[in-house]
Amino acid sequence: MTQILIPFNNLAPAHARSKDAITAAIAGVLDRAYYLLGIELEAFEAAFAAYHGVGYAVGVANGTDAIELALRAGDIGAGDEVITVAHTAVPTVCAIESTGACPVFVDIDPVTYTLDPAQLDGALTSRTRAIIPVHLYGQAANMDAISAFAQQHDLLLVEDCAQAHGARWCGRLVGTFGQMAAFSFYPTKNLGAYGDGGAVLTNDTALAARLRRLRSYGQSARYVHDERGINSRLDEMQAAILRVKLVQLDSYNTERQMVAALYTAALSGLDVLSLPCADERAQHVYHLYVVQHPDRDTLMARLTARGVGTLIHYPIPVHRQVAYADLGWGEGSLPVTEAAARSILSLPLYIGMGDLAETTAQIVREEVLAMQGNLN
Repeated sequence: MTQILIPFNNLAPAHARSKDAITAAIAGVLDRAYYLLGIELEAFEAAFAAYHGVGYAVGVANGTDAIELALRAGDIGAGDEVITVAHTAVPTVCAIESTGACPVFVDIDPVTYTLDPAQLDGALTSRTRAIIPVHLYGQAANMDAISAFAQQHDLLLVEDCAQAHGARWCGRLVGTFGQMAAFSFYPTKNLGAYGDGGAVLTNDTALAARLRRLRSYGQSARYVHDERGINSRLDEMQAAILRVKLVQLDSYNTERQMVAALYTAALSGLDVLSLPCADERAQHVYHLYVVQHPDRDTLMARLTARGVGTLIHYPIPVHRQVAYADLGWGEGSLPVTEAAARSILSLPLYIGMGDLAETTAQIVREEVLAMQGNLN
């Protein structure tokens, strides 16, 4: 078995930088012996809302619940259709179906990999009630066009920001365009917890209050249930950790951008390798650095043999997954999405890579050139 010398991801260097502060935060929770819906959650919710310049953040158990609860708070349910993309992690679609609504897929922009606004008209029906654009890989979707469409057709707009903490569109942070925005704090995210976690942002007081009820069995007061909800709470330990890490988010995003710039400089000029192209209106925060190669699988195997870990985000679009075959989206129904899935490859990118970033870029360049020579 090939030894991976450059892992795809390594969370240890980032933890080492903030170890003392995180240890102190955890110790504070343990000393207080209060673990749910306490002062740490309130403090993190306030800080996360303030970071985005919105009125409210509601902490929940994970990013999937964040999308589901946002939709439910917006009265999306059985019989409704929600427009989104298939080039995303399955949780986006899982959350839609958990409300009883039906996902309707549109294709992606071939450059940014995000929802193509030009496809929205063709997906609109009398049952369309919401749109979920996914800010993917750290790149913001075209929120000018998507927001305008949602407003024109009176649709609920819920942003999926799971991969885009701190990303911007036209200078404005993602998560501030729709009525609500859903975030995941899965450990590998730009703002990651040490377990699962999520949050919903909103400027609407009534929606925030309803989200807080829905995350705790629909309770408006102890043992008083005004509606049916679920159990989805961001615990005190994770909230304390996230509050420490939130302070570092911008500097860590800058570090990600520096690694991405190094990759781009080293890998430019390789005709067969397509590099990430950040929309000039967006501020990309590089949750992932995703390239395209016409013989992706061979390149991936060659990099593995050289000790470089890579992954594919995502090899099978949601509409082509066996679990979602009953939705009826056959092969060829989303050609740009399907083409991307055949050629994309995510290179290592994490906080604290140091010299490994330069080494990775050199190895990738060597292998691409070697393959190009073989093809010639």
